[in-house]
Amino acid sequence: MLARFKDLCLDASDPHTLGGFWARILDGELIDTGDGDTRVDPRGAGSRAESIWVNRVPEPRTVKTRVHLDLRLPEADPAVLLDAGARLVREPDSEIDWWVLADPDGNQFCAIPMESNADTGPFELVVDSADPAAQAAWWAGIVGGEPKSSDKGYAAITGAAGFPWDYWVFDPVPERKTVKNRMHWDVDLTDPDPTALIRAGATLLREPDDTVGWWVLADPEGNEFCAFPPRPTS
Repeated sequence: MLARFKDLCLDASDPHTLGGFWARILDGELIDTGDGDTRVDPRGAGSRAESIWVNRVPEPRTVKTRVHLDLRLPEADPAVLLDAGARLVREPDSEIDWWVLADPDGNQFCAIPMESNADTGPFELVVDSADPAAQAAWWAGIVGGEPKSSDKGYAAITGAAGFPWDYWVFDPVPERKTVKNRMHWDVDLTDPDPTALIRAGATLLREPDDTVGWWVLADPEGNEFCAFPPRPTS
């Protein structure tokens, strides 16, 4: 294991508006970080890994968001999410049995009817992928956990270090990644630097400097992620 899952980050044109939306639907507290960005801290979270940092960026969303959360609905339909500001993109049909919604910035996410005795809220992180099995195997090598492939084409990791939801899913899509992901994840390194990660196949995009205190890397399919030095133990 070379790292632990740390949290999620979401690009936004207006971090307060978008953060407020996600705080409403995740029953979270919206934190103003004091630098123009915000953070959503779900009140019922089991760890800091469930926080979402909402960061201001100058560029608008131009393509489908390739990383998203899937949510279990608290009711039989997504009315509560629509009332909170979500937009309906697609209803269940002969091909899917869930709703596809979009947040105020147009980032799509899925809402799935709650199973019996299941908790509401996020239950999986989904990443579009050209080779789901290879991606799941690579990330399991980085953060631990068990990768499994499905006969439907997707692959998933369970039990990854620090990962707060049930499944980390890599979903097959025909289109390749062309622009920076609007949502990405952060990891805490187990070593003082990302040398082992780079040897494992990550690409270094940016080193720490006077502006940022972390490394920006990309996985084998180009998904950007940030790697932080190990947290102090005391």
